[in-house]
Amino acid sequence: MIRIARAELPSQLLVRLEALTEEIARAPVPRQPAEARAIWRRASVRTAVRIPISEVLRQMAAGREHCMYCGDNQGTDVDHYEPIARNPLRAFDWLNHVLACSFCNSQAKRDRFPVDDGGKPLLIDPCTEDPFEHLLLTLSLGVYTALTEKGSSTIEICGLNRALLVRGRVQARRVVELCLAEWGAAQAAADRIRQAAAVLTVQEQPFADVCQSMLRQAESPGADIVFAGTPAVLGLLRRPELRAALLSVS
Repeated sequence: MIRIARAELPSQLLVRLEALTEEIARAPVPRQPAEARAIWRRASVRTAVRIPISEVLRQMAAGREHCMYCGDNQGTDVDHYEPIARNPLRAFDWLNHVLACSFCNSQAKRDRFPVDDGGKPLLIDPCTEDPFEHLLLTLSLGVYTALTEKGSSTIEICGLNRALLVRGRVQARRVVELCLAEWGAAQAAADRIRQAAAVLTVQEQPFADVCQSMLRQAESPGADIVFAGTPAVLGLLRRPELRAALLSVS
C-alpha cells in the first residue's frame, strides 16, 4: 500500500454527486443505507457517475490501474472507504472513493470499518495519509509489520499478509533489483532509452509498495543492514537521478 494523490473531478460531475447526496438525505434516516445502495445501482448513475469516477481513480492508481489496497490485482471496483452501511451520506462523496480489486472490496474489506475509542478510523486511507507511517515492509520476507494500531487493523482488514501477496512482494523485489542493475548499466553506456525502459518496468509491475519501501529504507539509519547482501542495489537506490525517476509515478 502506498500514498495515492487524489485528483480533482470535473465540476459538472461534482454537481451530480451533490445532487445524489441530497436525494439520499431526503429519505428517512433508517432507510438511507438502502436508498443509497439503490441509487448507486441505477443504470443512469452508473453511466453518468460511477464510470467517470472509476476512470479518474484508474488514472490515479499506481502502475497498470492496480488496487489501492493490496497493490497486486487490477482495480476493478469503486470501493467506499467508509462503507455505505455506516455512512450512507458519503456514498457519493468523492473523498470516500478508492479503487479496489474485487477481492479486497468484496471478500477482504467488505463493510468492515473499525474505529478507535474516539471514533477515528483504524483503516488507512491511501488517498489521504502515508501508509508507511503505519506499516513497515520487511523486504526480505515480503511481510508487513504494524507500527501503529491503525497499521495492525489495516493488515487484518485488507489481508495484506496473505500468502499470495507475500510471495508477490518477494518476487517484485527481485524484479526491481534486476531493473536497477539494468538502469546502472544503461547509464554507464549513456543509453537513455534503456534507462527509461528499466524505470517503466518497475513502475508498471504490481506491488509499487516494494519499490517505494526500498527507496525509503535506502535512506534509513539501518540501510546497510537491510541491503547487506546487495550493496550495489543500495548504491543505486541512493542515486538522485534514479530516485527522482522512480518516485515520479507515485
